[in-house]
Amino acid sequence: MKIDGNLRSIQSGSVSEGQARAGKPGASQPQPGSGSEPRVELSPLGSQLAGIEASLAGVPVVDAQRVEEIKQAISDGHFKVNADVIADRLLETVRELIQSQKR
Repeated sequence: MKIDGNLRSIQSGSVSEGQARAGKPGASQPQPGSGSEPRVELSPLGSQLAGIEASLAGVPVVDAQRVEEIKQAISDGHFKVNADVIADRLLETVRELIQSQKR
């Protein structure tokens, strides 16, 4: 991934309802005094994604027990590196990167 200095700085600030999307053609704005609030609705897929995200929030990113097993195997001299598997997965990763660059 190439990172350059072309990113704009985003400043946070509040926008009143009357100023929201001002000047944008076709943008609907609540009428002052009408009591109508802007509404946002999530699709069923969005709701499902939010549920999945909540359920994964408690899952650890790293399997600490597996890391300890590997450390112990290395310390005991029983850990074997399979160079063929490493090479195959490295080539697979490179292929995926090349394909994503072509898109």
